[in-house]
Amino acid sequence: MKRTSSKLVVSIAVGTALSLAAGTATAQTKGGILKYVIPSNPPSADAHRETTFGTIHPFAQFYSTLIRVNPDNPSSPTDIVCDLCVGDVPAATNDGKKYTFKIRSDAKWHNLRVTDKTPAKMKEMSKLVGGTSLTAHDIVATFKKIIWPPKGVGSARKAFFAMVNSVTAPNDHTVVFDLKYPSGAFIPALAMPYNFIYSKKILAKDMHWFEKNVMGSGPFRFVEWQPGSHIKGERNPAYHRKGQPYLDGTSAIFAKKYSINLQALRGGRAYIQFRGFPPKMRDDLKKALKEKLTVQEGDWNCMLMVAPNNKKKPFDDARVRRALTLAIDRWGGSKYLSKIAIVKTVAGIVYPSHPLAATKAELEKLAGYWPDIKKSRAEAKRLLKEAGVPEGFTFTLHNRAVDQPYKIVGTWLIDQWRQIGLNVKQWVQPTGPFYATLRRKKNYDVSIDFNCQSIVNPLLDVSKWQSDTIAGNQYAGFQDPQMDKWFDQMNRSGDPREQRRIMRKYEQRGLSDQAYQFVTLWWYRIILHRSELKGWKTSPSHYLNVDLSNIWLEEPLHPEDIVGYAHLCESSPVPIATGEAESRYSDFEHLLVDGLIDWVQPDPGRCGISTMVDVGRLAHRLHRKVVNHSFKSGITIAASLHGLAAVPHGDIFEFCMADSPLRHDLTHEKFEVVDGFVHVPSGPGLGVTINEEVVAKHLVA
Repeated sequence: MKRTSSKLVVSIAVGTALSLAAGTATAQTKGGILKYVIPSNPPSADAHRETTFGTIHPFAQFYSTLIRVNPDNPSSPTDIVCDLCVGDVPAATNDGKKYTFKIRSDAKWHNLRVTDKTPAKMKEMSKLVGGTSLTAHDIVATFKKIIWPPKGVGSARKAFFAMVNSVTAPNDHTVVFDLKYPSGAFIPALAMPYNFIYSKKILAKDMHWFEKNVMGSGPFRFVEWQPGSHIKGERNPAYHRKGQPYLDGTSAIFAKKYSINLQALRGGRAYIQFRGFPPKMRDDLKKALKEKLTVQEGDWNCMLMVAPNNKKKPFDDARVRRALTLAIDRWGGSKYLSKIAIVKTVAGIVYPSHPLAATKAELEKLAGYWPDIKKSRAEAKRLLKEAGVPEGFTFTLHNRAVDQPYKIVGTWLIDQWRQIGLNVKQWVQPTGPFYATLRRKKNYDVSIDFNCQSIVNPLLDVSKWQSDTIAGNQYAGFQDPQMDKWFDQMNRSGDPREQRRIMRKYEQRGLSDQAYQFVTLWWYRIILHRSELKGWKTSPSHYLNVDLSNIWLEEPLHPEDIVGYAHLCESSPVPIATGEAESRYSDFEHLLVDGLIDWVQPDPGRCGISTMVDVGRLAHRLHRKVVNHSFKSGITIAASLHGLAAVPHGDIFEFCMADSPLRHDLTHEKFEVVDGFVHVPSGPGLGVTINEEVVAKHLVA
């Protein structure tokens, strides 16, 4: 500590250039384990079969796709780039009916780190393809499985490729798609993140292998899958995108309760949850974490649906189905539910902001969208009576065991139907059994379903209103050749006006006249993540941008990762500083003694001056150094200066050179840098006095 007369002065460190854990760099940082939470268990690992985020979020990191939405611009429905192909996404030839993709030669199947926990079958397949090149033949085998699945093999998106006539590989590095007709829906369908590229050799041995096993070519290699607990990955050192990924590894943690998800973010046990939170949780967490939290939000390309079992009485009667949708007050429900759930927008079958979507005036002509809910429910009662359904009729609503928005909206729907004299019970199943029930299409009365697409592509997004023999993800069990015809006409037409005209007829019949299945509300996406997570951007879909290749952690290690800090400090030529988030002496002690950190950074606003002094003295005994972290206001500056003045060698002070009203206005005393030094205040107490006029301006009544 330097002394000048009776004044203490402390030399300045502008920011903490020494600190890796709390750095301010904007460039990509290598290292760290991304821990994130998923409020659903995957029903299987096969993305071709599944429609749930529970499969995409933990498994996308292990796979490549032929093309993809640009991860640096994921909100765009048109910015599509190559992944396994070379150069730009090719333009169509042969009058729009042929696409030729050149395949990169440096993509390889993972050479798995086979652990004792790895199942024998996975070890077998790892030996079969691990470390070998991914070729055009693998891509062809993948899309044949998606487009023309063999009997007994599920494919949720085969209807999206109705325009494809054939897919071939003339050599190892070329894939050719021949179309039946030109279609602007083809490239977006190809870019869907569910199109994981699988090994041809593995598919030839077992088409169902990928339901329970992992073998990909993505940015991360599979490490471990503990059902109901977590999935872990590690950096793929042979990833074809040089320099990526930035992370050392990943840990996807399953936690169904949103309250647990929220606490994980609050406590720093996870960095992000990719699906979204309701508004109340956003507000609570933002209040708690302040600048440590980043919020990204916007419209969501997801709708929650009601799927009556069209093959079961009385729901085989269009009058009954129409009554169910007429009873739902969507306009009023939006105002109420948007405060507690991840739903908000009233719309039809097309993403609300798209030109093909129905206007408000067009919507109000459809059953269930009438502005007069009393008139709507009166008509619902009349239809039920006409169909012979007695008042008090009891049926079961089949729902998914996910709080947001399924269970909340399900409870709301039960009340809506009670308004027209129906008695509804709720049958809730975990994700896996829930989808198994839907796929059987017979074991339920009425079910919740959803339509969530990864890319805003209305011509494909509405495929669920085709006959169930065509649409692999249509669970209401209806068949309608007219709907199939209109769907085909929309996809073949290149005229937006004609597409819109047909879409209105398609929507009118599907939602209103026949009410085969109907929309409740569209979702609203609110993503919360800790501010240390960088590079990730939200999108209208919770399926996009989750391969984790382009994100990094500004703070790659949490304070509780003592082993990680010890390893980092032993291997790094740069001194490592951390401790700003700690409040207890024992936690600082662990970082210094066991974590081997070079600099400790107590924040007196979090741990208090006494603890700061004790920690500084411990650091001195261990031949380490101490620097403050707090610099936001005149009060915390004064506290930090006094704390450093009381410890040996407390001669480095973190001082923010950026202008701050809190630093200049909150106290009468001003702290200025003079010749690289700042003076310790010498007045009573902390040596500062509060500017009461400034405080009064910010008081909340």
